Amino acid sequence: MSRRLVVEADGGSRGNPGPAGYGAVVKDAFTGEVLAEVAEAIGHATNNVAEYRGLIAGLRAAAGIDPTARVEVRMDSKLVVEQMSGRWKIKHPDMIPLALQAREAASGLGSVSYGWVPRDRNAHADRLANEAMDAAARGETWTRRAEPEESEPDPEPAAPAGPAVGATRTPTVTLLLRHGETPLSIEKRFAGASDVPLTDTGVEQARAAAQALKGRGVDAVVTSPLARCQATAAEVAAATGAPVRVEEGFREADFGEWEGLTFAEVRERWPEQMNAWLADPSVAPPGGESFEQVARRVRIALDKLKVRHRHRTVLVVSHVTPIKLLLRDALQAPMSSLYRMHLDTSSLSRIDWYDDGPAVVRSLNDTHHLPPA
Repeated sequence: MSRRLVVEADGGSRGNPGPAGYGAVVKDAFTGEVLAEVAEAIGHATNNVAEYRGLIAGLRAAAGIDPTARVEVRMDSKLVVEQMSGRWKIKHPDMIPLALQAREAASGLGSVSYGWVPRDRNAHADRLANEAMDAAARGETWTRRAEPEESEPDPEPAAPAGPAVGATRTPTVTLLLRHGETPLSIEKRFAGASDVPLTDTGVEQARAAAQALKGRGVDAVVTSPLARCQATAAEVAAATGAPVRVEEGFREADFGEWEGLTFAEVRERWPEQMNAWLADPSVAPPGGESFEQVARRVRIALDKLKVRHRHRTVLVVSHVTPIKLLLRDALQAPMSSLYRMHLDTSSLSRIDWYDDGPAVVRSLNDTHHLPPA
């Protein structure tokens, strides 16, 4: 019996065209074990070129593991999946030689099928591609970690290439709860890595949210490691009886040297850096994280959650930036949408994630459970 492998591939371009890179991971189809990871920065290129390069690298890596294997390719690029499946013609001159290389690589395997997956189910390959581009920006070459991150079997195969499948199955429900009020949130100060506690009002807000969630069928609570979130999560766990797990990926963005300062104070001291940060999600505060960096770890955390708690209702206790990034992903909105959402302390939002269709935002910044200010 031929071995079955899964190749997940992705590529990206910062500017499209711009600095580009790809990533691919090969997994055992039954156990989810990571067998190979490859990534490379490819200089100035388009997103489609980078996607094809990721596919080629992934197929070659799979052939190196077992040339007789039956391989399922999973990508979030509808273009590449449809072209490699033979349903769409390849017209662009830059794509034709790459498609030929991909077919040559596929011919060295037992069989290859192609399926489209939503972006959030391609987080591993996406992370590798961005790691390669980040390394190139530092003048370095990407190198694989000594031990690849643990992987779990995917909840189900990719959707076959073809028309998008409707969202007809039971979703994984994420209830997104921002932590209660803190001393820094009262004064509207940057509070990322700062591990500040809840105020007395914040504790009351957390308890009010916990009471509102008692009848929502919460199966599990996943929380940021920061104290303000863990304290909020503890109130919900006490009210619902749901187990709590800490997830590092849902912590707030690290605002570096801006921690503890107001927007006006930062604008006065770092006017150029502030303007750059507001205009470009790849720009980080001095000594901090960019929104793109936070988005990558949030996607990975979400991917793990959806595997671990598939078709369950999970409360995620987190912060403004991670919650906004989850909402942005669900809406497939640009990064600029982060500046067009408001989340109150102890507010609730809800996203339903379907295996075979789009995510659906059911609510945003719901505060009806809170006492009047």
